[in-house]
Order: sequence, then structure tokens, then C-alpha cells
Amino acid sequence: MVEPRYTVKALDQSTWAAFAALVERNNGIFGGCWCMGFHPAQSWTDVQQERYAQKRAAKEQRVREGNAHAALVFDGETCVGWCQFGAPGEVPRIKSRAAYEKGRTTSPDWRIACCYVGKGHRRQGAATAALAGAVPAGFLFNGALSTYEKLGFTRDREIGKHRWVVTKVVEPSS
Repeated sequence: MVEPRYTVKALDQSTWAAFAALVERNNGIFGGCWCMGFHPAQSWTDVQQERYAQKRAAKEQRVREGNAHAALVFDGETCVGWCQFGAPGEVPRIKSRAAYEKGRTTSPDWRIACCYVGKGHRRQGAATAALAGAVPAGFLFNGALSTYEKLGFTRDREIGKHRWVVTKVVEPSS
């Protein structure tokens, strides 16, 4: 169950500063990627070679243009985590692509590209709050399998050691 102390807000211009503060507190996340590695790029090498400031600027531009979606988790006024999601064209880069494509029978409307919780806030329900905030669509799994299963996702197929595609059909609210 989602911890009541958390609130979830969309990543947009009004929440950019809080998101940027979280990334900066955590050394750019995963070696300074700014969660850009799943967005379109010429090649993975290009993404890896971009400098920290360029990745930050590119992410901010995507947010301003409405081409970056995430559910941000707040503990009070502090952003402590997020769940990045988007249509496959927005976040086309996925891990284990060959295995994913091999067993795929349908394309998702949306997918989870990254789920992250900052240091000092892990194992306290922030990842569950982030995922719950992003669940208004079906997604590709990337994160703790148990978190997805708690929220009603089901295992579709294994695509690597400890990697699963999970799905959830979400009916539009009326």
C-alpha cells in the first residue's frame, strides 16, 4: 500500500526544480544519466558520452516541450523519487531489447523506463508511490518485481535473469 506521507506530482515545468534537486543530490543518478538513456538518441554511445550539463539541459528541454513524463514522489516539499514513463516513441530505448522483441505479441501503449528512489528514502514505500502514480496506463517492467506485483501487474514473460515483462490493463476512468 502507498505510504500516506507521500504525495505524487507530474514532472513538468512547475516541478522541474524539485526533480533536478533530487538528481543533483544523487550525483546525476546512475553515473550522471539524468534519466536520458531511455529517450531517443543517435546511439547508446552518444548518450554515454554526453556531458553531465548537456544531459541536464536536454532533460529540462524535454520537460518544457512535454516530451518527458514521470510521477514524482514528494515527502513534504522534497522530491525523493520518481517513475519515468512514456509512449514507446518517447522512451524507445529499453534493456534486453532482443529478448523483449522475441517474445512480444503486442506493443504497449506506455512503458516504465526508470524507477528511482534517492538515498535515505529507499524501502519506505516511495517506489510504490511512484509506480502507483504512473499506473494510468500499461507499462514495461523495469524495477523491483514485487513492487509491480503488489499493484496488480502480472508476469507476462521472462526476458533475462531476474528480468520480466509485466503487464496491467488499466481501464480509463469515467
